[in-house]
Amino acid sequence: MPVFVRCPGADFLVSWGMVVHLNNPDIQAKIERWAAETGRAPDELIEDAVAGYFEELSQTREMLNSRYDDLKSGRVKPIPGEEVIARLREKSATRRSQLGSNRASDDRRRGE
Repeated sequence: MPVFVRCPGADFLVSWGMVVHLNNPDIQAKIERWAAETGRAPDELIEDAVAGYFEELSQTREMLNSRYDDLKSGRVKPIPGEEVIARLREKSATRRSQLGSNRASDDRRRGE
């Protein structure tokens, strides 16, 4: 929320706030809708969103730095991309077969 201070001996106000210009009407509409639904001012919603974004960005950066340090020090060994893809495909196939057997079991119980 902007802070306005009257400067002594001056006929103007100084603002420490920031003006945000939105070029995307969809985002503007979402902000206005959230403001109406929550009763909060649009500037509060934007400030919370930006604060959350930078907090998440900071956490992600810390995690990436930590993982890089782990790789660089040898505490963690990298896995080749082909191996990762093979593991994910295997997991996916296992889950699909489990889902399929669960459905068949349910069908048998219902007499289908």
